[in-house]
Amino acid sequence: MSIAINLKTVFDKIQIAALKAGRDPASVRLVAVSKTRPAGFVDEAARSGQRLFGENYVQELAAKARETTGPVEWHFIGHLQSNKVKQIAGLVTMIHSVDRLSLAEEIDRQWGKLGRVCDVLIEVNIACEETKCGTSVAEAFDLVRRVAVLPHLRLRGLMTMPPFYDDPEGARPYFRELRRLAGEIAAENIPRVEMKELSIGMSGDFEVAIAEGATLVRVGSAIFGERI
Repeated sequence: MSIAINLKTVFDKIQIAALKAGRDPASVRLVAVSKTRPAGFVDEAARSGQRLFGENYVQELAAKARETTGPVEWHFIGHLQSNKVKQIAGLVTMIHSVDRLSLAEEIDRQWGKLGRVCDVLIEVNIACEETKCGTSVAEAFDLVRRVAVLPHLRLRGLMTMPPFYDDPEGARPYFRELRRLAGEIAAENIPRVEMKELSIGMSGDFEVAIAEGATLVRVGSAIFGERI
């Protein structure tokens, strides 16, 4: 397995999908999902030009941030417990998975101690799956308004995880619904709220996600290989 070759393949697919959708490929950022992979894999990807990495687990992220040697940027993309926020305070530049006010308030508190601001996305459970995290579509507006007033958070957009489909086209309606919801929230002109980021798409469906407006695609196995 060559991480460098895999990265080039993914970048090429991102470019093709963006151009096909009439978009600037530079409007799509690749989040290389390095969960369960060793820090050496991150360094290897960084040597190939990748700078943005996503982690799902707090302890793994904290350890990997200490071990990696390259100039990388971290995003937290997994379910986050409020009592673990302090372990990643200042380590990540964006949290994709804010799904409740109590979590947002703790992020605000921990980043406030540092005198810094954290970019966040609201995670929406578009499919209403019981096994998935995320606020509901109906509750998203209220959560956005409440998060918007927290001084050490900057609300940048939305994230979702659709149900798994063998055919990536199955995910398209969920991506499209998230884009519609982002448009409705943006139209409210809520102070301190941006809807510039859509974190959608993973290894199996990121090209469809790009066609539906993804600005952040979270790709792991297509870069690092299948997890053992």
